[in-house]
Amino acid sequence: MRMIASILATAAAGYVAIAGLLYLYQDRLVYFPERTLTATPTQAGLAYEPVRFITADGIGLSGWFIPAPNARGTLLFCHGNAGNISHRLESIRQFHQLGLDVFIFDYRGYGESEGVPSEEGTYRDAEAARRYLVEERQRAPARIVYFGRSLGAAVAAWLAIRHPPRALIVESSFTSVPDFGAEIYPWLPVRWLARLKYPTREYLQQTRAPVLVVHSREDEIVPFRHGEALYAAANPPKELLEIRGGHNDGFLVSGRRYVEGVDAFLRRAGL
Repeated sequence: MRMIASILATAAAGYVAIAGLLYLYQDRLVYFPERTLTATPTQAGLAYEPVRFITADGIGLSGWFIPAPNARGTLLFCHGNAGNISHRLESIRQFHQLGLDVFIFDYRGYGESEGVPSEEGTYRDAEAARRYLVEERQRAPARIVYFGRSLGAAVAAWLAIRHPPRALIVESSFTSVPDFGAEIYPWLPVRWLARLKYPTREYLQQTRAPVLVVHSREDEIVPFRHGEALYAAANPPKELLEIRGGHNDGFLVSGRRYVEGVDAFLRRAGL
């Protein structure tokens, strides 16, 4: 009996230790920033302007503004949790071909941006990027589209509540970090341990702009059911664009279907 009790005590201690590590170090399980830019839009044949701007809490951020001739509108690009802006060139090219000016920025701690990433920080970063577009670039809010991929979808949806855009596109996103984490670690009380929330579904319930939810049934990281749940939560007018391919390449694998689907949505949104 003593041996069984000892084994159980050791197992319990190990379980508590793992839970404690998950609570303390979950930022390292969510944010995977890379500091070095591996390319610029020039390599994709696109003219661009490097941009520096400051957040409300004094953090210096870096981004690119890629103009399109006779632009139909401006896309504010909130990227995912890994890499930096230099890993989004193919996506930038697609939006440029759709006739959109593109402003993509790195969150604090990513690329050439200062600081350390945090949930509140990413929200402030997106708000500062939007402010730059409106105040420095003189872009009319009614012609700005917010785009967020994966974790960036939660950031874009948060911004859409506070500063309504012309339209909102959320791609390959989860309903929330606790929901997603509970699926990955079903044996841990993730919902109690989660300090990071990124509740995309909750934000979409409060968003009034036209919403396009993009997701692939083949997404190997965020299951398609998350996209379906986000679409169900969004207020009309809303659309669901089902694409092919994996989490990180669905927009490329789907090619024409993806581009035409986004184009049709923008037209219906008045752009």
